[in-house]
Amino acid sequence: MAGALAKSGLFGVKTADQALALMLVAQAEGRHPGSVASDYHIIQGRASLKSDAMLARFQQAGGRVEWHDHSNEKVSATFSHAQGGSLRIDWDMARAKAAGLAGKDNYKSFPRQMLRARVISEGVRAVFPAVLNGMYTPEEVQEFPTQRVTLYESAVEAANAELQALPAPVAVEAISVEVSNDTGLEEFATAFAGKEVKVEAFLIAREKLKPGQTWRDAAGYLQKRVAGRIPEFLQAVENWHNLGKEVAA
Repeated sequence: MAGALAKSGLFGVKTADQALALMLVAQAEGRHPGSVASDYHIIQGRASLKSDAMLARFQQAGGRVEWHDHSNEKVSATFSHAQGGSLRIDWDMARAKAAGLAGKDNYKSFPRQMLRARVISEGVRAVFPAVLNGMYTPEEVQEFPTQRVTLYESAVEAANAELQALPAPVAVEAISVEVSNDTGLEEFATAFAGKEVKVEAFLIAREKLKPGQTWRDAAGYLQKRVAGRIPEFLQAVENWHNLGKEVAA
């Protein structure tokens, strides 16, 4: 599926790895991996959530939106949710100009669509951000400085290298004891509970697993490199998943 999505050239996905990463995100959210085609877009190497998908998730979660203005000059709406209250959001070309956006080609060609995307993103993020999982719209990502993408990529590389830099286990004299293949895996199973998707995505990125495999397929690698250092390993996994959001913030 990832290969086919990448070959299609659609949705901004250029490589199977990008497609697979998005599919893992969708799977972690309890959605079909194929939903990435309609919900996500890759902009400057960064995953983004389309504004229509963002609004749909908000409404599916019980949110309501009432539109007031919807023109090339101004878009405004009131967003409401039981857990976040109500808030009116306004975006007009004067505000876009103040933010340094009005001169960009998209704002010249599609002002209403760009203003609408800004209203949706700000409204949903303010009233009920739980549906976003830290995602931004493609329109917002296009405005991010290129340096952020570079910093994100550097942070991911640093997180990947973190585990590799851990010292090798101290060698001990082998003893002749017959053990099963599952010996020592119970500790991993307990530590990985609820984090399997993140762990497997991390191992796939490090080419220790192939798509479709589980962390148990990398048991030999884990026992050799991670045994006795599970907390450090899980921290490296969390860094790999979270540093991008921290840099963007």
